[in-house]
Amino acid sequence: MSWLLLAATLAQYTPAEAQAVFAEANAAYYERDAGVAEQKYEKLLAQGQGGPDVLFNLGTACLAQGKLGKAVAALERARRLSTDDDIEAQLALARQAQLDRVLGDTGEAPFVQRLAATLDGDLVALAVLALSWLLFVAWLWWRRSEGTAPIRVLVLAGVAALTVLATAGLAAEVYVSQTVREAVVMAQTAQAKEFPGDQARTAFEVHAGLTLRVMETQGSYTRIRLPNALEGWVESSALEPL
Repeated sequence: MSWLLLAATLAQYTPAEAQAVFAEANAAYYERDAGVAEQKYEKLLAQGQGGPDVLFNLGTACLAQGKLGKAVAALERARRLSTDDDIEAQLALARQAQLDRVLGDTGEAPFVQRLAATLDGDLVALAVLALSWLLFVAWLWWRRSEGTAPIRVLVLAGVAALTVLATAGLAAEVYVSQTVREAVVMAQTAQAKEFPGDQARTAFEVHAGLTLRVMETQGSYTRIRLPNALEGWVESSALEPL
């Protein structure tokens, strides 16, 4: 790699340059040139400008071109950064265009995942620390006060309940971040086999845009689990991790 190319690779957009590229991408999309818009949004992502607005617009541009896998991947990433209703609306449109209709799928993530998605891990951790300290202070106040006035019991019980709820939220956040891995099918069609290997029998097929759970990887194959708990092994190259 030449020094000139290396310098170009390492160069970062200034905020003004990033805003200009974002405006150019938006203009290209509104002029019905979704391909150019997609390229410009991807340039922003390559420069570390991957906010929810960029990801949402990239997903929208890809969806307009029928690139379901890429569209869903971008929109799913945007949803992890924002609770904007427009993101959910675009994801709903993408799901309608998908070939897969998973039998037994309720259309919703498990409760723990939905709970974790609504929480800010850092804020919940701070809340647990603050409430734990407050609970300790309330306990000392209850122990050192004479009598068992109902107000002291209520305060102690209330703080304890809030601490338990905050701790449960933090536990859900940690569990999901540590154990739940998801991916989007990028290939138009991917064969899910009974075990990892080219000679294995195909159990079912998945198609572009389907979001599924990643269980483990062996060699060039990944074991996936569908929302209805059906499992199989697909080539890892057919998936885009989230």
